[in-house]
Amino acid sequence: MEPTFRPDRPQTGIPLLLVALAAIIIVADQITKALAVARLDDGESVSVIEGILHWTLQRNPGAAFGLFQRFPLVFTVLATAITVGILVMIRKVPDRFHAVALGLVLGGAVGNLIDRVARPPGVFRGHVIDFIDFRVWPVFNIADSAVVVGAGLLAIASFRAERRAKQDRGPVSDS
Repeated sequence: MEPTFRPDRPQTGIPLLLVALAAIIIVADQITKALAVARLDDGESVSVIEGILHWTLQRNPGAAFGLFQRFPLVFTVLATAITVGILVMIRKVPDRFHAVALGLVLGGAVGNLIDRVARPPGVFRGHVIDFIDFRVWPVFNIADSAVVVGAGLLAIASFRAERRAKQDRGPVSDS
């Protein structure tokens, strides 16, 4: 049975769950990026599972998966807006499912935002470190994965909420 959101009985621990998950993503993202930078040269690729997984160091000025590389400042502003938006609305997150989804998005946004602020070529234009390479998809990182999975979970949550709202309204009559 699926838990339902009841405004009269707020679920406890939702902000903590969201922030804790975001913190885990941020730490894992930054540690793995630091390891990639310390152990790989730019463009170097090392096979982890032959033909399936490689570590390939790339510095990405664009969005997730190397898209839109000419607009690094736009993604800095976007990541900042997403971060602020989630934090402002944190007490209004309706359930744990949404908290997990938003925690993933927040962690990923902040993970890549750290790179944009702290890495060359400069503040707010820094290149994001990407290193996970499946050879059938652009190179990415843990933060990118968290944002994509979180966005997918938010889409599922939206679909579930819409379905629940239709059930609550009951059948539509033709009168």
